[in-house]
Amino acid sequence: MHQTYPGLHRNVQPDFEALLANLRREGTPRRVHHMELFHDGEIEQAIVRRFGLDEGVIAADPHYAKRLHIKVRRFLGFDYVSCGLVDMNWTYHWGNVADPAGRAGGRNYMDEHAGPITNRRQFEAYPWPDPHAPSATRDLEWYSANLPDDMCLISHTGHFCENLCWLMGYETLCIALYEQRDLVEAIYRKVLDFHTAEVARLLQFPRVRAIWGSDDMGFKTGLMFGPQDMRRFVLAGHKALAAQAHAAGRLYLLHSCGNLSQIMAELVHDVRIDAKHSFEDTIEDCRDAKRTWGRQAAMIGGIDMDFLCRQDEPAIRARVRDTLKACLPGGGYALGTGNTVANYIPLDNYLAMVDEGRLYA
Repeated sequence: MHQTYPGLHRNVQPDFEALLANLRREGTPRRVHHMELFHDGEIEQAIVRRFGLDEGVIAADPHYAKRLHIKVRRFLGFDYVSCGLVDMNWTYHWGNVADPAGRAGGRNYMDEHAGPITNRRQFEAYPWPDPHAPSATRDLEWYSANLPDDMCLISHTGHFCENLCWLMGYETLCIALYEQRDLVEAIYRKVLDFHTAEVARLLQFPRVRAIWGSDDMGFKTGLMFGPQDMRRFVLAGHKALAAQAHAAGRLYLLHSCGNLSQIMAELVHDVRIDAKHSFEDTIEDCRDAKRTWGRQAAMIGGIDMDFLCRQDEPAIRARVRDTLKACLPGGGYALGTGNTVANYIPLDNYLAMVDEGRLYA
């Protein structure tokens, strides 16, 4: 027998302007706003089945998946849909293992030893995706025409550290920072050219109201590589994208896993991020980050994923209430998981988090 969620039965009218005002820290919002980097497909499908959200959505419609995605987002109380350029296919060296959480096709992982670019010859031969491709904006065009007026679009981009690690292989990159810096510089320049062109196209769509940089820069105790190189090959790229977004009157959000304590001040004051996402209790509790940085940037998420997986409903609800009490006053906080709504999070635990946010007053 499924649990009941009184908050989910309360009608919540999306209001993207209120969400943006909250992220700009313009005062305590009238209600809790929810944000996630993404939901794994298994979670979204389970929500559709649990609550019958596919009713009235025609399966034969070529835009069935996008229409259903909008319904799921509105049901969960989101004020936006995520969308960017499509068919931007990057070639990496992937491995695959069976997924203990039951994902069909297993779970992919990146080869940490050597990527597709380990020398200049491979760099010259690499098939770089084309951000100018005419068909790349077709989903943005559809959402711009069909998304309800009370919702906006947020676009994800900005994979500088990740692309260096993935294109070269993490082990190769670490050596190349000493032995092939010219190659690292060349790859960074190509990635920067791609992302600046990508963001320029995204900003042509008025309904794209924020750019969400997504770029894991660290691990539990530190950065993926030294802070000087991080500034040169990663922060400089995010600073360029943030400047593009701000010049167009849009927000620049940042998702990054890992311990960023060595560069957090620069992210806030030099890169000028408007919000920080991805929090893990073993690195930094979101409530502590809000107290430290909340006057300079908003915080997104922070309900630790390990906590969500292991704790019971009363503990989850208490954690949500305490987080909202600490982070919501004055604005600058959106409720969500510490990272993503992964397929191994028990659905009822995730729904308890959302429901408690809906009930909070």
